[in-house]
Amino acid sequence: MSSPPGRRARLSSPGPDRASSEAREELRRRLLGLIEGNRVMIFSKSYCPHSTRAHQSGLLEKLLQEDSAYDYDLIVIGGGSGGLACAQEAAILGKKVLVLDFVVPSPQGTSWGLGGTCVNVGCVPKKLMHQAALLGQALNDSRKFGWEYSQQVKHNWETMTEAIQNHIGSLNWGHRLSLREKSVVYVNAYGEFVEHHKIKATNRKGQETCYTAAKFVIATGERPRYLGVPGDKEYCITSDDLFSLPYCPGKTLVVGASYVALECAGFLSGLGLDVTVMVRSILLRGFDQEMAERVGSYMEQHGVKFLRKFIPVMVQQLEKGSPGKLKVVAKSTEGPETIEGEYNTVLLAIGRDSCTRKMGLDKIGVKINEKSGKIPVNDVEQTNVPYVYAVGDILEGKLELTPVAIQAGRLLARRLFGGRSEKCDYLNVPTTVFTPLEYGCCGLSEEKAIQVHKKEHLEVYHTLFWPLEWTVAGRDNNTCYAKIICNKFDNYRVIGFHVLGPNAGEVTQGFAAAMKCGLTKQLLDDTIGIHPTCGEVFTTLEITKSSGLDITQKGC
Repeated sequence: MSSPPGRRARLSSPGPDRASSEAREELRRRLLGLIEGNRVMIFSKSYCPHSTRAHQSGLLEKLLQEDSAYDYDLIVIGGGSGGLACAQEAAILGKKVLVLDFVVPSPQGTSWGLGGTCVNVGCVPKKLMHQAALLGQALNDSRKFGWEYSQQVKHNWETMTEAIQNHIGSLNWGHRLSLREKSVVYVNAYGEFVEHHKIKATNRKGQETCYTAAKFVIATGERPRYLGVPGDKEYCITSDDLFSLPYCPGKTLVVGASYVALECAGFLSGLGLDVTVMVRSILLRGFDQEMAERVGSYMEQHGVKFLRKFIPVMVQQLEKGSPGKLKVVAKSTEGPETIEGEYNTVLLAIGRDSCTRKMGLDKIGVKINEKSGKIPVNDVEQTNVPYVYAVGDILEGKLELTPVAIQAGRLLARRLFGGRSEKCDYLNVPTTVFTPLEYGCCGLSEEKAIQVHKKEHLEVYHTLFWPLEWTVAGRDNNTCYAKIICNKFDNYRVIGFHVLGPNAGEVTQGFAAAMKCGLTKQLLDDTIGIHPTCGEVFTTLEITKSSGLDITQKGC
């Protein structure tokens, strides 16, 4: 029913007491979303007793259940962590849900099962291979602790990958079982929009089926980027291929300085391989650069070679094999110099691209960032098309982390179907880079803190430390490092937490909860540490960077 002309004019007229055009646009989008996503919407100025009685009697629900306009309440495109979390939560809330998931094989032919990047070619196999490398270091340490063994110890790549792939297989099966238990329909097919509320699903045999839904969630994630130079897709591998590689990669060139690049270089070196990292510019872009350089320095001291300021321009196969032999030609980023090197394997880790360009988003008007492929959303993960939402790595300006996608997916389903209002909090999200010496962080990097708050408003407390476990083993003193960044004008609240040391992920997770609660320097000082642990160092921080005092440690 339309409003009187006078009322409409009054609502849309500009004035000092009116909301901004952005706020009006957001309100319009939300209203359209409610209208698009529901068969019946009742808008009332105050209270309508007739509507309330119809709802309480079950009459409205009965009418809505008859002859539903769509096949599903929700279709989720992408069977990774965020998509599965959203789908299962919606099903728990009583909705009819379909999950479409399809892995396009890598240029080397690698594909995998349900669960997305994290389970199959990301967090899980990465952490397990990192653990394999740590066990090698523990073997070296064990002699100092009295363990005696005479046999030569060596690593078997095939044994490791078989065990890891068996575990991943069990996780794939677990995801399928979980969907089945919650009555979520899973279809192994590639989803592509053909018109509003309608999607075409194409399976591996090329068979097409169309489905409709009231709402859609895009959770397609990202895939590794290639160099775009001769020989890259023919002869190079990425993290898509590494964790199921059926042979030991041998002498390896890792191209890139992302956390994926450094993590892979770290565990390959820890397994005894000859590893070189080719870096275009800086290490760990987006992370605290002091911490990034400390990560790189530790890796360099423990056998990883770095080629700085070079990019590959050609990869050529010299010999076939498992592994074969490749020649890499690289050019300096600072001049005309070129270098050549021979390697058994070239691993590309130069970034990832969003999987959004080939799914028909243009046919329904969903906007994407043309350069990155990322999808802009509002604070409730809604795209510019009201019935289409997105979660995970494809979101513009959001963190690309599995737990973030899971949290966002669950909360989205609860808002859409459970009457809840909680939004995903993208601030102070902890993470860890699983390099040989782990780096955990939460909050702002020092560079970002200075940019946001100004240097004179900050106080940085820091120290080197020596884990007790390293002392008897004779491992590096004054290598592990801790620092916090405090806002002096906000009761010395901790706005940046950084630790470089063993089990950094475990240490960071606990302090991240404290930061959510408004952790301050005084609260850290008031906390009694657990001795002897690495985490206790944050309860005894005294030296500030601005003081210039020595931070080397001489005891445990």
